[in-house]
Amino acid sequence: MLYVRQLTLGPMKNFVYLVGAQGARETAVIDPAWDVPAIFAAAAADGRDITAAVVSHHHFDHINGLPDLLAKADLPVYAQKAEVDFADALKEHGRAVRPVGPGDVVKVGPLELKLIHTPGHTPGSQCVYCGGALVSGDTVFVNACGRCDLPGGDPEQMFDSLHRVLGGLPGETKLYPGHDYGDVPVSSLERERQQNPYFQLGAVGEFLKYRMRPRR
Repeated sequence: MLYVRQLTLGPMKNFVYLVGAQGARETAVIDPAWDVPAIFAAAAADGRDITAAVVSHHHFDHINGLPDLLAKADLPVYAQKAEVDFADALKEHGRAVRPVGPGDVVKVGPLELKLIHTPGHTPGSQCVYCGGALVSGDTVFVNACGRCDLPGGDPEQMFDSLHRVLGGLPGETKLYPGHDYGDVPVSSLERERQQNPYFQLGAVGEFLKYRMRPRR
């Protein structure tokens, strides 16, 4: 019984998520960015209280709402330790940022959020798995995956994240990506395994050649 509110905000078609248990008020915001008043308004309209934040990674378009969020509410912000160690953009928020490790679980009311470390886009990229859903940040998109040529990116780690780390999750898992880049806003892991080219490339050499080909 999962509550998910998907908000499209900002010029880069970012998805910001509100997640929690149905029937509870406690809610986590995932990747708070661009329009914090709109995020709080959406939560209030649904009778929800934002009590925690999770960031998939440190890129500006996913965390630029943190200053406004923390000015409005005293709440923890969960990020992978590898990302906190790498990114000054997270360190500047001090003790509000709570470093977590691969597979750590955060409770938001009765709902457990499993924080899955999926490096490749950045050293500490993470996905959030809860209630049969995966909020994937910039690790997996609909029919695509995140770039690996930015600072801290690693295509071999991305291949491992897609094929090994996420490989054990059920195919029926709903996929909620970090951007509205696909033909649908919500997919499933089974759909992506069948038609996403980055899942189709089963050998790391093929993946590296395809992922790192020159961008036009």
